[in-house]
Parts: sequence; C-alpha cells; structure tokens
Amino acid sequence: MAPTLEISRSRFVRNLAAVHERIAPAQLMLAMKDDAYGHGVEWAVAAAVSAERPVELFGGYDVHTSLRIRAQAEHARVFGWATSSDEEIELALSARIELGIGEAGYLRRVIEMSETLGLRARVHLKIDTGLHRNGIRPEDWPAVVADAMTAQRAGLIEVVGVWSHLAEASDAEDDESAREFRDAVDVLRASGGTPDALHLTASAASWWRPELRGTVCRIGAFCYGIRSAEGPDIPGVAPIASLRAKVIEERGDDVVIGVGAFHGLPSVLAGAAIGSPGGPREIVRIDATSTVVRGWSGARAGDTTTVFGPGAQGESDATTLAERIGTVGEEIITRLTSGVRRVIND
Repeated sequence: MAPTLEISRSRFVRNLAAVHERIAPAQLMLAMKDDAYGHGVEWAVAAAVSAERPVELFGGYDVHTSLRIRAQAEHARVFGWATSSDEEIELALSARIELGIGEAGYLRRVIEMSETLGLRARVHLKIDTGLHRNGIRPEDWPAVVADAMTAQRAGLIEVVGVWSHLAEASDAEDDESAREFRDAVDVLRASGGTPDALHLTASAASWWRPELRGTVCRIGAFCYGIRSAEGPDIPGVAPIASLRAKVIEERGDDVVIGVGAFHGLPSVLAGAAIGSPGGPREIVRIDATSTVVRGWSGARAGDTTTVFGPGAQGESDATTLAERIGTVGEEIITRLTSGVRRVIND
C-alpha cells in the first residue's frame, strides 16, 4: 500500500481565485518551479487556464519547466528566469518563452541567438535590489539598459519587463529595495523602454505588502496552500495536498503506517503529530519504509492516516512539519518522489 499524495483540483482553483482577488489590479504570475512545488505541472496548468478567471501568465523558472507549461497553455505568457545554455535559449525562443536576464553576458548571448534564429526575444531585465541572487548591479544598470535598447531598436529583442527579488529581511530593507527597483524602471523608461511587466514581489510580500506590488506578482507557494515559514495562515487559501498512508500493522499501543524515510519523510520528524481517525497522534519513529505512530482506540490495518494536509484529521500542514527541521513547506512536498503516488481529485 504505497503512500499517496492526494491533491484537490477544486481547492487549487479556489486558492487561485483568492490570490487574484487579493492582489488586484496586479496580474498573477503563477510560479511553477520544482514541478509546481511538488504538485505536478501539467494538471495544474490545465486547471489554471480553464478556471473561471484563467491564469494568463506563468513562471516556469527553467526552460524545461517552461516548455512543459507551454505544452498545456498555448496562448499564455510563460516566463523562465534561470540563466540558460545556448541550446535552452533556442528552445525557449522557438516556444515563445520570455526570458529573465540578470547578467550582461547572458543578455549578449540572447541577442546573438535571436539574430541567428531570426526570432525576436522577449526579455525581462533583472535589477539587483539587495538580495544578490543574480541580477544586474545598479552601477551597471544604465550600460546594460543601453545595450538592450540598441538591440530592441534593431528588432532583435523586446524588453517587456523589469523584475527583482526581495531579501525580505526587514520592512526597511524591502522599502529600500523598492526604491532601487523604481529607479531602475525610470532609467529604462528614460531610454525609451515601455515594460508592461514590473514584478518585485513573490508570495509573502505580494500578499502582505501591497504598496510594493508592481503590475505583476510572482506567486507560487500560496497558490498551492503553502504558507511562509513561521508565517500566519493565509485568508481564503488552504493546502491542496494531503499525504495519506495506510496502517499496515498494529504493534501493541502503536501502529505502523506505510511511509518512511525512503519516501522522503525526514527521520527527524519523530515527535511531530500526524492525523488519524482518532485525531492527532505522535510519530514515535521513522524507519526506511514505514513509520511507527501512537495508536488510537479501534485502530486496525487499512485505516488511513494523514501525515500533512488541511487538518481534517487533526494533522498539521506541510509548513508546520517543515518548521521542525528548519526548512520550508514546499521542501517537504518536493522531496516526496520515491514510491509516493500522486492522485488528482476534483
């Protein structure tokens, strides 16, 4: 009885609606890195584009993921921001993937590939506003913008966006990053650029700091119901995934369930609580392919337990478990790759 990652399509669509409403009039860019945070790209794109308010802009991170999105969403805008090889650039341009540019050398390669292929690249220039996770330094920004606008006038690229990442270390630092970001946009506009996609904020800042939003908000984790580490619950949003495991053995006052470290469940979660027909129950020990859990009255083989989920059996969400080991909720989900079945429910 393999453990199952059960995913609710309807809950996902409701989460998207709540996010749309929260960030309006900014546009949602649905981030889908790491296989849609472990939930699966293909079904999620299909659900997002067919929702009552469809998603029209996706963030794929790398070209491979962006191509998977494009296969499900022919007419959507798709943004891939990882620095890519020449082969990946060619694939991206052929599939109309918009590229994030955070280095002068990468910009030159994209321009050269566009000229070679005869395909005009749509690019988002990234300004480093303080996180130092890739990005063009402010002192280098005017020169890079000048090169980009020269290429745009030559018909080789079109600068359609400016973007960055926030460090989210403090409100004061984020305010300073926002000022740096606005200055960069002003430099581009003064050079003749007309970017329509201005995106500085990801999930948390998009939700809680509306004054920092641009025309686009890159939101991933919240759309899947994964809250920020040590962050509050998100109004209108709930986890879409539940990790279920069956009881495979009764062992005195304990039971053994069919999920373990081999499946991606960290052994250091011993002491945490999972959901059961009898309510929350403590994890005693996590073995290679199974986990020992405190039992409940009437427990028997075949009963279903919930390791993480929205709380129907008293279980914690993925972020609560992740906090115990110093990581984030999506890390718990994305590591569940060995022997876990993914089931999409309506």
